[in-house]
Amino acid sequence: MNVINTTIPDVLIIAPKIIGDERGFFFESFNQRQFNQLTGTNVQFVQDNHSRSAKNVLRGLHYQIQQPQGKLVRVVQGSVYDVAVDIRRSSATFGQHVEVELSAENKYMLWIPPGFAHGFVALSETAELLYKTTDYWAPEFERCIAWNDTFIGIQWPLACEPTLSVKDRRGKPFANAEYFD
Repeated sequence: MNVINTTIPDVLIIAPKIIGDERGFFFESFNQRQFNQLTGTNVQFVQDNHSRSAKNVLRGLHYQIQQPQGKLVRVVQGSVYDVAVDIRRSSATFGQHVEVELSAENKYMLWIPPGFAHGFVALSETAELLYKTTDYWAPEFERCIAWNDTFIGIQWPLACEPTLSVKDRRGKPFANAEYFD
């Protein structure tokens, strides 16, 4: 695995070593020891999630204000435009975001540590994501920042209005969100 740094030092793109030939490919999608060495962390993942979305479905920007989740996200079918927003008030990159295309083709993984809001939009006809989390889902602590907040200024690659859930349509402006210290 190789690490690709982003504009926010704590958010990392992880590119696995792919072994391939005319038969197909193989890669180690996760190795706890190697992940901790590459990221300089000592995280333990407790939950795996699988998400499927149709084209132009936008999910996010989600986070849990208590029991914050670090996420290791990868796409196993299709492609998405994935975004992580720093909502740690004490961080030098507070309010900034990282944008990256994750796809089944590039096999990149995105490490998003606790303290970030996360969202994505499906670019392909369908997209399936697998992601590991460092804490359990706690719906009572789940929060949502508006996907189109002008302060954050995410340049979503959309040709039309995205398909949103009720929760995502009710996302709060960044200025009114709950942050981490």
